[in-house]
Amino acid sequence: MPEPRRNRVTPTGDIVAIPLRGAWTGNRGCLHRGDEIVRPWASRHWLVCALEFKGWHQTQWLPNRLTWLFFHDEAVAFAAGHRPCALCRRASYNDYRAALAGSGSTPGFDDIDRQLHRERLRPTSRERRLHDTQWPQLPDGAFVLDGGQPAVVSGRELVAWDAAGYGQRRRRPARGTAQMITPPLTLKVLQAGYPVQVDEAGQRSGT
Repeated sequence: MPEPRRNRVTPTGDIVAIPLRGAWTGNRGCLHRGDEIVRPWASRHWLVCALEFKGWHQTQWLPNRLTWLFFHDEAVAFAAGHRPCALCRRASYNDYRAALAGSGSTPGFDDIDRQLHRERLRPTSRERRLHDTQWPQLPDGAFVLDGGQPAVVSGRELVAWDAAGYGQRRRRPARGTAQMITPPLTLKVLQAGYPVQVDEAGQRSGT
């Protein structure tokens, strides 16, 4: 097997070279020079796209074109700070927007992306921003930093994530403060019942 290229995304938004397959693709603009990633983003529009759409073929590493990234599942993509593409995932995009609708006002993609960009990063830096959140407020599919490692909320459990995918499970705390990786805007979407896709290994165990 060829060596994996640096185009996989972790829940904290890092772009890494790992063999883990992706259920989704997406982009943040043109991030590469040649076949190497040279910047973490080039646009505030961070998208989650379908692997297949209308038979279109997307070639990786074309000069001055989008850099195609890959996500283990949608929960990972959301934690990283991406949202559904309005073209190839129109229904999911509409569901995401509808979940954010307040008093009859549904935000547009630019408003969503501006807010997500503020929530992804610490002010005036490129460091990842974490958000203190009470444990009872976290729905399935939200990611937290647990003992320095990303973990997804799955019912009464936390399921740790690493370069091999989901692994060790432990009982999630019932109270106190969590360090949430998933941006607060997307947390609202998950709390509203958006059916986020989680790899089978990270789903509820039934206990």
